[in-house]
Amino acid sequence: MKQFFYLLSFLLIFGCVATNAQNYKTHKVKEGETIEGIAKVYNVTPFDIYSLNPDAKKGIKRNTILIIPKSKLSPSPQASITKELVGFKDHKVKRKETLYSLSKKYDVEEDDIKKHNTFLYANNLRKGDRLKIPVFKRVLEVVEVKKPSKQYTVLPKEGKWRIAYKYGITVDELEALNPGMAEVLNPGDKINVPNIELAEEKKVDNQYSYYEVLPKEGFYRLKLKLGLDQAELEALNPELKDSGLKVGMVLKIPYTQKVVNTSSALEPVDLSSGIDRRKTKHVAIMLPFKLNKVDIDSVADTKAQMKKDPFLKMSLDFYSGVVVALDSLDKMGVSLKVDVYDTKNLTSEVSKILNENNFENVDVVIGPFMPNNIQKVASQLRSDSIPVVSPITKNVTLTDNVFQSRPSEDLLYDKIVNYVKQDTSINQIIIIADNDHTKVSNDLKREFAFAPQVYSRKNKEGQDAYYILDDDIIPKLKPGKNLVFLETSNPGLVSNVSSKLNAFITKDRQIILATSNMSAAFEDDEVSNYHLSNLQFLFPAIAKTYNEDESNSFSKNYINRFGVTPNKVAVRGFDVTMDVILRILNYEDLYESVNMAPLTSYVENKFAYKKQLLGGYYNTTVYLVKYQDLKIVEVTPNSDVSDQFKQ
Repeated sequence: MKQFFYLLSFLLIFGCVATNAQNYKTHKVKEGETIEGIAKVYNVTPFDIYSLNPDAKKGIKRNTILIIPKSKLSPSPQASITKELVGFKDHKVKRKETLYSLSKKYDVEEDDIKKHNTFLYANNLRKGDRLKIPVFKRVLEVVEVKKPSKQYTVLPKEGKWRIAYKYGITVDELEALNPGMAEVLNPGDKINVPNIELAEEKKVDNQYSYYEVLPKEGFYRLKLKLGLDQAELEALNPELKDSGLKVGMVLKIPYTQKVVNTSSALEPVDLSSGIDRRKTKHVAIMLPFKLNKVDIDSVADTKAQMKKDPFLKMSLDFYSGVVVALDSLDKMGVSLKVDVYDTKNLTSEVSKILNENNFENVDVVIGPFMPNNIQKVASQLRSDSIPVVSPITKNVTLTDNVFQSRPSEDLLYDKIVNYVKQDTSINQIIIIADNDHTKVSNDLKREFAFAPQVYSRKNKEGQDAYYILDDDIIPKLKPGKNLVFLETSNPGLVSNVSSKLNAFITKDRQIILATSNMSAAFEDDEVSNYHLSNLQFLFPAIAKTYNEDESNSFSKNYINRFGVTPNKVAVRGFDVTMDVILRILNYEDLYESVNMAPLTSYVENKFAYKKQLLGGYYNTTVYLVKYQDLKIVEVTPNSDVSDQFKQ
């Protein structure tokens, strides 16, 4: 029996040495064999074989020689010998006996003798010592080999990159494990994944972004693209220290990092061309119709209610744009499930909707309008990571599943200030304001230190009279390009200033009117659009105004459906709906689209989301527009607001 155990131990040791000495073996393909079948025989993955035999991806023929990674071979169960203490023998030490001779006599280790005779740790063995010699029962233990892969059930909203990241492999490796796997995974699909322990699985954290390494990308290129050096990437992805960068590897990066391709940073991404029509997406729309207060049998009463209740009119206008968007998507062959809810602008009604309806498989919620209702919806759906899009409101609490689609007004101010700073052709900047806008006048003065400030004249009571005189402005004008900021909410001052500035334009003196806040005063009937157009009135806006003479399928479809031209709220309903749904149709979810589609543009609105470090997502894109030929057009980086001055 003892000889059997020695022989078995020798065979085990020899096997280990042989495996390390030769890491690969070859396989000659027989008729009818497949890569998947061969991989199972050798207990490796198809990807293991493809990585050593790239041509095999094109197919294998009889007698083809394949290289098989022998280091992963474990075709047979592994055996090991364990010792089990069953008792002791008494032994009286004789002359010339040593621990070594006793270990050989009783077939035990010297350390085992010391362990049960602790006085030997401090004293030498002497004649006459009484020892307890342990008696062991040796047991042959056969351990089944752990298979390299296991079956995994795809969860809702999981795609290939999420699963690849979770199991520490590339998307290509996942596809190699699953020949014939569909492009789009559905919940409940069974696929093969590496057979790793649960503790080794990596979790996808919505506080981070995830980036797939492209071919030929090293740490230097990633530094340029992501703004993260090798040490920072390794800190977030410890496995990089051992594996290095691999094509298709999914890296965790801070969500504040900008992950874009060079080309996509310059132009909006067209999401209409990459739709996966096999996907069926579930969208919920929540708007404050308050239909319980509308008498739908009376047209006159309904119109009166719409005039009385701004939420009803806004909801109907927004929803009319949603309807045209859904029509357009239907013509594209998109499969959607859309639920529309009337929140009645009540938090209690929102709670009722959430409690009485199943939102588990909803991909995105558009609405509600009001901040407190958005917060209620987002809070209840946060555990399922369901994104909630605020369609109109500009100030909402950005928890990590909230998307604020309307840009912040702070961005408007920054947009025009940065544009003016970059225009080196401007010879003079002048700031005109009324007393209610002293703060913004002073803010602009800090930005443009040499700009003179002019305030509206006052009446006898010391109140703003909302006009300026010629002498207030003429001495401050210079030859060349003059840009005049006008900060007011009073139509009279807008009319007065724009009229005078038009009169001051000469062949050698150009004047451009601008404002950091486009208030309703500039659109008042008292103000001449001709004057504004002649001054190329320049201002930032959350949305541009589409021109009806442009090729615009939305406007035509809207007029055909409703018989009237769409207003700004209707256009916003169309733009927000198209953007949200196209994003979830092109990518894993709305979160992934933030990085994959950094900029999108529709009829009047653009969307470029960024994530707060410890919060949700906000739209960072605003327009800079100007009056030109009695129309409002977008000012692009390559356009020139001084066309009128060119000869």
